[in-house]
Amino acid sequence: MKILELHHIMNEMGLINSEDLEEALTVQATQGERLGQILLQQKKITESQLLSALASQLDLEVMESIADEQLRFDLVQQLPIQYLKKNLIFPFETEDGILRVAVNDPLRLEFFDDLRILYGKKEIHLVLAPAREIVSAINRTYGQADDTAEQIIEDLNQEESQSLLTELEESADLLDETSDAPIIKLVNQIFSQAVKSGASDIHIEPYKQQLLVRLRLDGVLHNVLSPPRRLHAAIVSRIKVLARLNIAEKRLPQDGRMDVKIGERQVDVRVSCLPTAFGERVVLRLLEKTGKLLSMKETGLSQSALEEMVRLIQLPYGIILVTGPTGSGKTTTLYAALNHINSPDKNILTIEDPIEYQLDGIGQMQVNPKINLTFANGLRSMVRQDPDVILVGEIRDLETAEIAIQASLTGHLVFSTLHTNDAASAITRLIDMGIEPFLASSSVQAIVAQRLVRLLCPRCKEAYEPEEWEFAEMGLQEHTRSSIFRATGCSRCLDTGYRGRMGIFEFLRMSESIKNLLLKTSDANQIKQAAVAEGMTTLRDDGNQKILEGKTTISEVLRVTQI
Repeated sequence: MKILELHHIMNEMGLINSEDLEEALTVQATQGERLGQILLQQKKITESQLLSALASQLDLEVMESIADEQLRFDLVQQLPIQYLKKNLIFPFETEDGILRVAVNDPLRLEFFDDLRILYGKKEIHLVLAPAREIVSAINRTYGQADDTAEQIIEDLNQEESQSLLTELEESADLLDETSDAPIIKLVNQIFSQAVKSGASDIHIEPYKQQLLVRLRLDGVLHNVLSPPRRLHAAIVSRIKVLARLNIAEKRLPQDGRMDVKIGERQVDVRVSCLPTAFGERVVLRLLEKTGKLLSMKETGLSQSALEEMVRLIQLPYGIILVTGPTGSGKTTTLYAALNHINSPDKNILTIEDPIEYQLDGIGQMQVNPKINLTFANGLRSMVRQDPDVILVGEIRDLETAEIAIQASLTGHLVFSTLHTNDAASAITRLIDMGIEPFLASSSVQAIVAQRLVRLLCPRCKEAYEPEEWEFAEMGLQEHTRSSIFRATGCSRCLDTGYRGRMGIFEFLRMSESIKNLLLKTSDANQIKQAAVAEGMTTLRDDGNQKILEGKTTISEVLRVTQI
């Protein structure tokens, strides 16, 4: 068919006008590209509109998305991943001698013969799909290859691992890795499995007679692989090469980082090597750069706490502290707050260690002790940048606390974190650091203590009757028996019974009575009792509410709130 016929179709669909066509024809006369591609480059039409016009012209079907059920690794693995991405093609179905292939450009026919020969099919049916969907399907298919790690280990059992160290090379995209070196493939598969399952950490742990690979999923470690003990040195060396660490140094701890790309996902990996009695233990913290930033509603704050938090973060000055142990979601909550108030009329600056998310419209600075860029020094310079809102990653010492309080008293809203067990203990910690009680009471607006509990898998959770001691321990009423669920486990949640996490919170508002009490005593128990008397919901109480809503279990809330 002539390209002019495509123009007629677009015209009938109301996609372009005569001016658009004339401009595109002028470009075509000089560059020789196809009209549809020119209109797409000039943003006169969208990719979806072009595919609809081509489908009408060539009598083809359009797939807006490629579902997980349509991913066929047995079909895709017969072609190199680079070939599939270069040609933007994705074979997804074969039936009755017909091969169905998703393509983005149906007029590029050079791959037809390759497919006929490779798959032995006389008839090939094309289906149009957006380029991003095809690339995503390719990445998802290669990322979901089953038993790859085990198969690689089987291959390694046939080889001498020492000879593989010379073959270590770095790859831009782990899914594009074409090296046949089994160690490289094994490490890549460990990364892929960790990212795919949403792990926050990878642990590689050598023991006397075994080597364990464990993943931290939703805050809990799970054994996922046990490679032969003799592969330990080669696996660690591969990781050190990627993190640009000293391979020869095995007696001292080393820290490094690397950027890993797995399909469409960019992951910042922090690497820590620690020498132990049986060899180097490696822990990798995974920070996904393209991770979704949570909204305030998604953090798990109750409706009353959410309304109060939204009100507080609109204040022009003061300090809002978020407390909890490492990995309790403090930074995620603060980022949600920053994102909520982020607007062109505010100057928001942060100093962090490390920067976990990239936030548009916000100036972010990372601590660097090697050049004496500490929280205190960075914060001191930051207040000269005319900020409206400041985020300090953590108040670790008196100097940082003093500068943060001074900034809050001079018209800045300051967010920060502390490592304490509950909200009331944060006040005690500040005073223990050396902050005067009257300064703490006049600057701190609110303290939020939080923990993360695992969410029940909606597919396999089941109702049950808890034991009497569980009711007594949690302070639950007998009439709530029918509302309580427990974890069982299924294939969707990797047999853990849980899928995802949410926060439970203790929200301490610095009322006038609490401030007056603080001037008399810094005892955390007295402060907490006074706050509860004023209606503060404790961590345990908020956890109980999540239990009764069927979101989590008694064992989970007990796990994170035991003191």
